[in-house]
Amino acid sequence: MALAVEQQIFSVISWLVLLTLIQISLYPSLKKTFGSFAFPAAFSASLLIFTFLSWYCGLSHLPVQLALLPFLALLAYHVWHHHYTLDELKKEWRWEFLFLLFFFLMLDVRFVNPTISYAEKFMDHGFLASVIRAPVVPPLDPWFAGGTLNVYYYLGYWMFGCLAIVSGVPSNIAFNLALPTVFGIAAVNVYAIGTLLLNRFRWLPLVIFFLPNPSFFYQIIQGKAMNTVLWDSTRTITNTINEYPFFSFVWGDVHAHVVSIFNQVFLIFLLLFAYQRWELLESRGRWLICILAALSLGSMPLINTWDVLIYAPITLVFGALILWRCRKEWYTSSSWAWLVVVPPAAVLCYLPFYLQLQTHTGGLSIVQTPSNPFDFLLVNGWFIALFFVFLIRDIVKRPYLLLVALPFVLLGYTAASIAVIPATYFLVRLFHGKETDSAGLLAILGLAILIFCELFYIKDNMGDTYFRMNTVFKCYLPAWILLGIAAFTIAGKWLDTRGKIPVLPARQSAVVAITIIGVLFIVPFLVPFTISYGTDTLDGLAYLNDSHPSDAPAIAYLRTLPGNEILVEAEGGDYTYYSRVSSFTGIPGIIGMPFHEFMWRGDDTGWFSTRNNDIRSIYEQPDRTIPLMKKYNATLLYVGESERERYKVNISPADLELIYSARGTDIYRLSA
Repeated sequence: MALAVEQQIFSVISWLVLLTLIQISLYPSLKKTFGSFAFPAAFSASLLIFTFLSWYCGLSHLPVQLALLPFLALLAYHVWHHHYTLDELKKEWRWEFLFLLFFFLMLDVRFVNPTISYAEKFMDHGFLASVIRAPVVPPLDPWFAGGTLNVYYYLGYWMFGCLAIVSGVPSNIAFNLALPTVFGIAAVNVYAIGTLLLNRFRWLPLVIFFLPNPSFFYQIIQGKAMNTVLWDSTRTITNTINEYPFFSFVWGDVHAHVVSIFNQVFLIFLLLFAYQRWELLESRGRWLICILAALSLGSMPLINTWDVLIYAPITLVFGALILWRCRKEWYTSSSWAWLVVVPPAAVLCYLPFYLQLQTHTGGLSIVQTPSNPFDFLLVNGWFIALFFVFLIRDIVKRPYLLLVALPFVLLGYTAASIAVIPATYFLVRLFHGKETDSAGLLAILGLAILIFCELFYIKDNMGDTYFRMNTVFKCYLPAWILLGIAAFTIAGKWLDTRGKIPVLPARQSAVVAITIIGVLFIVPFLVPFTISYGTDTLDGLAYLNDSHPSDAPAIAYLRTLPGNEILVEAEGGDYTYYSRVSSFTGIPGIIGMPFHEFMWRGDDTGWFSTRNNDIRSIYEQPDRTIPLMKKYNATLLYVGESERERYKVNISPADLELIYSARGTDIYRLSA
C-alpha cells in the first residue's frame, strides 16, 4: 500500500524542520567571518558537519541521533546570548525563499516521476535503505551478503539516510526528498557566488541548472522523438556519458555524481570568497574558511571520489594565488594556512575511511580516439561560444596566441585545440590583473578539465569500447558547473556595463518572477516524465501495487522486520527487476547487480560465478538449500514470481519456517 498523503506531508515537513534546525543553529557562528553570506553558507556547512558527526557515530556504533546534540547545544547557546533578532532574520528571507523555491521545484518533478524503477535507482535506494536499516560504518552492502560498502563512495547515501533516521522519514520517501535538498542547497550556493561576483543580474549563474546542452536542440531540429531527445543529448560524444545538471536532476537518480553538486558549488563559493576577501579577513576568519574548505574537500572522496581528483588541484591553485598575492606578508600572517592546513586536514577528517577502503583503481592512459569536434561543441558549445565573443578584442590584439592550438591540431586532438584557445587568452588576462579574474579563473579551470578529458582517461573495467566513458561522465559535470558559472558571470558583468537594461519596479519584478515560477511548477505536469510507471506521489515504491502486486505486500512486510537479516532472492543481471527485494528493503542479498559489484570488488576470489551458481542451487536443489543458506548466513528465503521465472523452484519445507504467504509470494525463515 502507498503511504498516506498525510504521512507524505508530515515527512516533507519533518525533513525541512531538521534541515532548518541545523542550519539556523550554525548561522550565527558564521556571521563574523562571512557577514551577509553567513546565512547561505550555513546551509551546506551545517549539512556537512551533521554528516561528519553522524558518520563518526556510526563508526563508533553509537546512535546517529547523537549527531543532532551539538546543533541543539549551539542553538541554545545562541538563543541564550540573544544572537537571533527578528529584524536580522527578516533580512535573510531571500535565501530561505530561494532554497524552498528550488526544493519544491524539484519536489514537483519527483512528485510526477517518483518511482524507484529504472537506471541507477535500485542501487541508490538499496544503499539508502541499507544505511537506514543498519547505520554502521562502513554500511552493509545490500548486494553482497557479508560485505560492506568499503568498496564504494557512500557518504551521500549516509547523509540522507541519517537525515531520514533523525527526521523519521522512511527510505521510499527520503529517496524523493534527497534531490530536492541537493537542488535547493546548490541553488543557494550558486546565487551566493552570483552575489559575490556581480552587482546586478546575480541570478544569471542559476541558469546552469535549467540549460540543456546544444545537442538537446540539435536533436529536436533533426526530428527525433521528444521522449528520446533528453537521453540522447547526454550520449553525444561517442561511447561516453556527458550529463549536465538539468538532465541529471530531471532523470532523478540519487547517484553520487548528482548528490555531490551541492558540495561542489559550496567549495567553489568558499574558494572565491577567500580569493576575493582574504586580506580583509581576520586570522580567526581565515582559519574558519580553511576548516570549512577542508571539510568540503575531505567529504568529496566519500561522496563522489572523482570530484576530489578535480577539486584538490583547484583548491591548491586558489591557495597558491592567495599566497602569491600576500607574499610580502606571508610570514607574519596566516596566508600560508590555506596550502599548509587544508590538504592534510581534508585527509585527516575522514582518515578511517581510507584505512577501511578496499577498492580497485586504475592508472592514467592517453586517449587514442578523441572526441569529434562537432560533438564536442554540441556538448560544450554554449560556454565556448560566449568565451570567444567575450575575448574577441583580446584575439584581435594578440592573434599570434591562436598558434597555441596548432600542436593539438597536428596531433589529432582538434576538440582540445578549441578549448585551449580561450583558456590561453583567459590566462593572459589573469596575469595582467583584469577585473574579471575570478570568472576568468573559473573558465580556465573548466576548460582545463575539458582538455584533460581529450588527452587522458582513467582506466577502469569498462572495456575497450567504453574506455573513456567514466572519465568523461564524472569530469564533465564539474566542468559544466565551472564553465557555466564563469560564462554567466561574464555575461552578467557585460550586461551591467552596458547599462541599457533598466531596473524593473518592485511590482513588475514580482509579476515577472511569479509568472516564471508558476510556469516552472506547471511544466513537470505537461511533460511525460513517468516512463509508464506510477505518478502523483512521493512514495517511490507505490507503483509496485499495480506493476508487481505479488511483491508489494511482501516487500512491505520485510521492511518491518527488525534485526540483522540476510536474504536469498533471484539474481538476473544488472538493470533488471531482479535484486529488487534487497534494494527495496536494505536487507543484504547474496548477490545483486553483479557487474556493479565486479566493478567495485574485482573477482580475485572467484565469487562472481560462485554466488550466482549457489543461488540457483538454493532454489533448485533441496538437499543444498540449507547448507548454502548457512554458508552465507542467510536467514530468509524469498520465493516470488521472479524466482519462479528464473529457476525451477524446488523447496523442501524441512528446517524452513513459512513466515509469509500471499498473492503467490512465499517467504521462509531458516529455523534456528
